Amino acid sequence: MAAAADAVKLHRAGQGPALVLLHCLGVDRHLWDFALPALTRRHTVLTLDFPGHGETAVPARGTTIEDLSAQLAVALDREKVAKTHVAGISLGGLVAQHFAAAYPARVDRLVLIDTTPRYTDELRAMWAERAAAARKDGVAALVDGLLKIWFTDAFVAQNPPAVRYVRETLSRASGEGYAIACEALAAADLRARAPKIKAPTLVVCGEQDIPSFLDAARWLAREIAGAKLSWLSPARHASVLEQPEAFLRLIAEFLA
Repeated sequence: MAAAADAVKLHRAGQGPALVLLHCLGVDRHLWDFALPALTRRHTVLTLDFPGHGETAVPARGTTIEDLSAQLAVALDREKVAKTHVAGISLGGLVAQHFAAAYPARVDRLVLIDTTPRYTDELRAMWAERAAAARKDGVAALVDGLLKIWFTDAFVAQNPPAVRYVRETLSRASGEGYAIACEALAAADLRARAPKIKAPTLVVCGEQDIPSFLDAARWLAREIAGAKLSWLSPARHASVLEQPEAFLRLIAEFLA
């Protein structure tokens, strides 16, 4: 674990209270580039590439959400960051949930975006199929289907920079790194940890996301004491990319 944690590098930008931003499956820390100009005016923004993503090597063995949370703790220790705001989307949101529950003294405020504490049985089976496909044919073969999940049809048709970034990053993603993360998502069950989250929490979800994520957003807002729920529309799973200005307003108000 120590060696794996050392491979995860935190990238800093800006000045002020620390804010960790955790990306979703198949992309990298540059998912958050759209937010940096606004957020770095008031925060030291910390981003990273999960194992098997971006510049971080594919792990030698499988990983879990618990592993990724522990890696974040080690990386923050290395940067001498004792306490931070944490925001995560999808995969990053599961890591953020675990981190906030396991290290409550280290989290100031928590933002959970388009995420869930546990996937439905149907989606768990889907992760196994997607991991197998990524290993066999590469992530590039999955891109067209994934774009329909991430964005509304109208947004994909416009082909703005956010869509091009996702398409290009997924197309060059490691098949094995993607598959390992799929398996971590399939195995995750964080429902018992929700009551242990003490940080003020904002739950954000795209209003056109699939029903299980809409249900998960409501569940998180209900089970985390004092949590606030906000919707972004029109937006599917990558809501922060489809509605960046609305998201930045939400997070700025919440962190202030």
